[in-house]
Amino acid sequence: MRDFHLPGRSITLALNGMCATSNPLAAQEAVAILREGGNAVDAAIAAAVLLGICEPASTGIGGDMFALLKPAGEDKIVALNGSGRAPAALDSEKLRAEGLSEIPLGSPHAVTVPGAIDAFCRLSQDWGRLGLARSLAPAIHHAEAGVPVAPRTAFDWRNVAGTLQGVARDYYLLNGRAPGVGDLFAHRQQAEVLRRVVREGRDGFYAGDVAQDMVASLNALGGCHTLEDFAATRSDYTQPISGAYKGVDLVEHPPNGQGATAILMANILSHFDLGALEPFGATRAHLEAEATKLAYDARDRFIADPDHVTRLDHMLSPDTAAALAALIDPERAMPSAHAASANVHKDTVYLTVVDKDGMAVSLIYSIYHGFGSGLASERFGILFQNRGAGFTLERGHPNEAGGGKRPLHTIIPAMLSKGGRVIMPYGVMGGAYQPTGHVRVLTNLLDYGLDPQEALDGPRSFFDDGKLQVERGYSDKVVAQLADMGHDIAVPQTPLGGAQAIMIDHDRGVLIGASDPRKDGAAIGY
Repeated sequence: MRDFHLPGRSITLALNGMCATSNPLAAQEAVAILREGGNAVDAAIAAAVLLGICEPASTGIGGDMFALLKPAGEDKIVALNGSGRAPAALDSEKLRAEGLSEIPLGSPHAVTVPGAIDAFCRLSQDWGRLGLARSLAPAIHHAEAGVPVAPRTAFDWRNVAGTLQGVARDYYLLNGRAPGVGDLFAHRQQAEVLRRVVREGRDGFYAGDVAQDMVASLNALGGCHTLEDFAATRSDYTQPISGAYKGVDLVEHPPNGQGATAILMANILSHFDLGALEPFGATRAHLEAEATKLAYDARDRFIADPDHVTRLDHMLSPDTAAALAALIDPERAMPSAHAASANVHKDTVYLTVVDKDGMAVSLIYSIYHGFGSGLASERFGILFQNRGAGFTLERGHPNEAGGGKRPLHTIIPAMLSKGGRVIMPYGVMGGAYQPTGHVRVLTNLLDYGLDPQEALDGPRSFFDDGKLQVERGYSDKVVAQLADMGHDIAVPQTPLGGAQAIMIDHDRGVLIGASDPRKDGAAIGY
């Protein structure tokens, strides 16, 4: 239990249904749908699409989506891959001939075809109850009326506004500046796009005027996208992957998402007695950083388009985790995970909804970097993601850029399951941080007995790009100890990730929600 003398947030408790998102308006709209008799899929779609208006730097209809779904009355978990593909004409040889060693973040070459709208349509058709018109009504209304910009959203908007290029600046800035807290942001052209999706289904986005606007805009910027690329976009049901940690299964989305990275990292850490360590002390942060280095090195070697992944069993193998764990010095940072693990490897918004019938949705929806590519379509102002920057231009790599391929994806929804029953859908936003964030929440719960809100509240650290990013929630003493272990310490400009979770107490019939204080959101139930 938290110390009520100190700032903090209690868990949210409810009996009938709950939504946890990074914006209270989206959570409220989702709960309104649940109250009307809609199910978790109806509510999740409503919250997700509305978040594209509430947080346009983080997500939008020009992006991708992944979901895990537990149907009502069943214990199975269904995975839906709503990530788009590179245009058929994308050619890594041509890009290398242009002198590129990687795909520029703000280039049309980084723009993969948006997959989210197709996935939302498919989820609604296959699993929803009230229909797409009801799910999209909140986003249509608020896109026209405007939403007041929340504090964390305003902070992010200001930090990444320089990404916006050309016509995107007209759509996503107010008089040439990032909106401040409380300023109204509206996007009436996007409301029109959503009305077309209500009338025509996916064809309202992937064909006709909307698709022509996106293709013409990308071609004018130097892209090789075609109407055929958009028409061919389809989401795919896939089989979830999982790994056990202290009697609980961590269930993740398979590649091209990076969920296998989280499972591998948890498997590595299972070789250490984390529960005997201070939860927010130096040794735990050090072990997590070393496991991150090793798991992410494996990710970068192996994860790619599902049709090109050949080493997934290797990543999920307990033997692989044991071999990697043996490389960790509990007292000293390793200089190079890539070199150390070579022998072992020879052979970006999140929300969750649970309804009264037990359907649970874990959904993540993103345009990748802040404001994605920074490019938007001329007529409808659809902001394009830059997921193609997740490809590599290394010749022969499984994740090498190529026509029709899906790139390595950072966004990953998760669920925890025990004894075959889902006990917590959850996720952690934050680009590359997400696998580490999944494991941090998992170990907070299982090794330290924290409740879901405490598990999200605690300080975080993350090894990235040669530095150990350490939030200010860690004490000066811990930071000094980490530096003495050989870590190059940096304080991140923005907090690490932003999580949402709903724990399902099956014995008492209670839903226990948590929402990360690093975001503007809330867990709301009824």
